[in-house]
Amino acid sequence: MNGNAYCITMAELAERGVKDIPQEAVTTKHLVYSSPATLSYNSPGAQGFGVKRAGLAIPESVELVVSPGCCGRNSTIEGGAAGFSEKIFFLRMDETDLVTGRHLTKIPHAVKEIADFYKPRPKVVVLCVTCADALLGTDMERVCRKAEEENPDIKVIPTYMYALTRESVKPPMVAVRRSIYSLLEKLPGTNNDRQTASVNLLGHFAPLYDSCELYELLRRLCFAKTNEISRCKSFEEYKALAAAELNLVLHPEANLAAEDLRRRLGTPYAELRRLYQADKIHKQYLLFGAALDRKLDDSEFYEAAKERVQRFKEKFAGCSFSIGQTLNAEPFELALALSRYGFKVDAVFANLNEGSYPYIRQLALVSPDTRLYLPASPTMLNYEIGQEKSDFSLGRDAEYWLPDAANVSWNSERQPFGFDGLVKLLDEIEAAAERKAAK
Repeated sequence: MNGNAYCITMAELAERGVKDIPQEAVTTKHLVYSSPATLSYNSPGAQGFGVKRAGLAIPESVELVVSPGCCGRNSTIEGGAAGFSEKIFFLRMDETDLVTGRHLTKIPHAVKEIADFYKPRPKVVVLCVTCADALLGTDMERVCRKAEEENPDIKVIPTYMYALTRESVKPPMVAVRRSIYSLLEKLPGTNNDRQTASVNLLGHFAPLYDSCELYELLRRLCFAKTNEISRCKSFEEYKALAAAELNLVLHPEANLAAEDLRRRLGTPYAELRRLYQADKIHKQYLLFGAALDRKLDDSEFYEAAKERVQRFKEKFAGCSFSIGQTLNAEPFELALALSRYGFKVDAVFANLNEGSYPYIRQLALVSPDTRLYLPASPTMLNYEIGQEKSDFSLGRDAEYWLPDAANVSWNSERQPFGFDGLVKLLDEIEAAAERKAAK
């Protein structure tokens, strides 16, 4: 490891292509540097809507974490901070359990004990298991069936906090999204029973901002009701999601869940990406309407967003940005959006994967000198904090790398989307500039 943090420009990345990803970007090729990921415990189940909290998205559910004591400690800390600790219970695995799997025989009794204790009695118990059971090769589906046999009024489903599977085709946050919709059951009778005026939004564990134009556009497409699991008040409301005409995927990690629902329930799905390029948002909406063979007019929202972008460009002309990855955006797409709006993007601090390359190829044309730093690379130990001199940093993690820049964390639980998300981001950046100027 030399004396500099590894970085590479967008032009160099595009020239190398997706078949020649730098080894520094492949976490299986080297040790992993975990800062500033340690701000979130570097765990798929600890911070924000990780596996443990995401599993509680089902209404009237509680959770049983089955793990060694060390894996449960951050659940207690984070659960207390986020206000859901009273819904999490623990079954601790000891050394004998790790060797013999004895803990598996305790789970049905633990489910009964929780159900009898918790008031009101839960409808669902979510089992959250850790890497220990991955290494043991535990068939958790079978364990759940056994627990349901002994507790027939309780649904029991597994979720997997397997950090070992982060680089697999079904990483923890993909698998948990499928799990939380796994209790939806096929409606009786024929497809005529389906509520043709409703649509489910899949992908997030918190709702979109109420001001998001997507709700109004869906009404214009004749969807009288828009459903989100985070807005369901009861298990009965949750089960009614099975009646929707369409599932709309707003986060790519929900595609597996949507495909599972298509296969089991026959519900078709479409995907809309979160974007910050106004023209691309507009084009995506038009294509969505055309796919449904329905006319969709988003012109009022599109024009308002373009006007807001123009005012922002005039006020902050010449400003520069650096972008992290702990934010409600695809960092490379956001970098492309800001570059196309005429701003300088000095650096992106983010992991790299094949899905990033469509944006990287475009960035190479409009902002070829934008540098990519890889937060998981051990060479980041050599990064001199603050060596990038951008005016703004976007993302909670970006504040770590650029402490002197005006920071917008942009990682609220309420989810931005579409034109409304773009406008809110620009408002937040402007507010950050005003706060910094006031110091």
